[in-house]
Amino acid sequence: MADLRVEINKLRMKNPVMTASGTFGYGIEFADFVPLEEIGGIIVKGTTLKSREGNDYPRMFETASGMLNCVGLQNKGVDYFCKNIYPQIKDIDTNMIVNVSGSSPDDYAECAARINELENIPAIELNISCPNVKQGGMAFGVTCAGAASVVKAVRARYDKTMIVKLSPNVTNVADIARAVEAEGADSVSLINTLMGMAIDIEKRKPMLSISTGGLSGPAVKPVALRMVWQVAKAVNIPVVGLGGICTANDAIEFLMAGATAIEIGTANFLDPTVTMKVRDGINDWLDKHGCKSVKDIIGVLD
Repeated sequence: MADLRVEINKLRMKNPVMTASGTFGYGIEFADFVPLEEIGGIIVKGTTLKSREGNDYPRMFETASGMLNCVGLQNKGVDYFCKNIYPQIKDIDTNMIVNVSGSSPDDYAECAARINELENIPAIELNISCPNVKQGGMAFGVTCAGAASVVKAVRARYDKTMIVKLSPNVTNVADIARAVEAEGADSVSLINTLMGMAIDIEKRKPMLSISTGGLSGPAVKPVALRMVWQVAKAVNIPVVGLGGICTANDAIEFLMAGATAIEIGTANFLDPTVTMKVRDGINDWLDKHGCKSVKDIIGVLD
């Protein structure tokens, strides 16, 4: 068996397979399907300083080779997470990572500071790229100055591993990546969803309650792969790749493009055991090709 271990700053991961926020609940919902401790990292659903109801229904719609969503970061807030969710997940023997969002740099920083106190949460993923909220979210992730302002505020109050999730809805994603690296990001993850839309031609109205939503699934994979490749060449911090990964072959493409680890999102809805299938598939490919470690293939492209 090949050595699947990778590192993202201080995170020591058993393998490069993680789950994408918003597609795996808090992890415990999937405990009947997969051994959670065998996943490299579990990124729990988005958490904000205050409780959020999210957007009105309908807020999900299936598209060709993917799905649109405008859930809008529905959650009960960071204090609820600390009191009620953390006790249920703190002893899971893997990297439990919290996805943090906000409506201002101060909101992000305060939320992160409270999570910083939780001993068994070794990292956060800073979501500066959600396209489905009216305040904050993607607004910070589409300019270098906006992205840098959030990372700077959080870095001042958070001393563990910070992964910053980038938006694909930008002109030059490498510039954004360099901006957050300069302010202290330990890693970047990409891509978040692409802005999309669907219309009910009989009702003559959008399929989603707020008209537009985030497109995910296999349809976005070529875009995601290209952006990961670009960013991996532009920064000196680890890159986490996501966007349409459904199989081990998909994951291997991202690793070869420069990703140190990958996240699986929409595919969890189709197959709740996909994380283990991808992990085992990566191992099989490495064995077949005589690779002793997954690191042998990370960033092999020119």
